[in-house]
Amino acid sequence: MKDHLRQLFNKCIEQGSDEEIRALGHVLEGIEKKIDKTILQYVDGLLHMDRVIDKEKKTCVITIPINPLINNSLDIVHGGITATLLDTAMGSLAISGLPDGYTAVTSQLNIHYIAPGIGDSLCCKAEVIHQGSKTSVISGEVYRNDGKKVAYATGTFFTIQK
Repeated sequence: MKDHLRQLFNKCIEQGSDEEIRALGHVLEGIEKKIDKTILQYVDGLLHMDRVIDKEKKTCVITIPINPLINNSLDIVHGGITATLLDTAMGSLAISGLPDGYTAVTSQLNIHYIAPGIGDSLCCKAEVIHQGSKTSVISGEVYRNDGKKVAYATGTFFTIQK
C-alpha cells in the first residue's frame, strides 16, 4: 500500500498543475493535524477548520479557508462543503450544551443558499434557538470574507447516550 501511495504521490508532484499541487498540500496538511492529534476528525483537517465555542453565549464560530479543493466546476465553494460547515458548527454547539455521556446527531437540516462561496474564507456562526432534554434547534449563517451572506440554515439535533 505504501509503495502504491509513494508512486501516486510522485506522479501528482511531477505531473500536477500548481493548483493540483496546492490542493494536495492542503489535504496533507489536514492529515498531519490528525496525526499530531491537534484535531479529532479528518473533516476538520480537510477543511482546516478554526472552531471557537462560547458556551456562555451559546455560539460556535468556524472559519475555513477557500481553496480549489473545495470548489465545484463553477469555481465556487461546493454546496456540500457549505452544508458540512453549517452541520459541523451547529452540531458542535448542540453537543457542547449536553452533560457528560451524551452526544447529539443531526435529525434535520434545512439550508437556504443565498450567494456563491467565493473569496479567501468562509465563516459560519451558529446559535442555539432551543436546547431541550431530547432535541436542540440551532441556526447557522455562513458569510464570505467580504461580509456577504452565503447561506442560512436551521437544524434539529437529537440527543443520544454515547
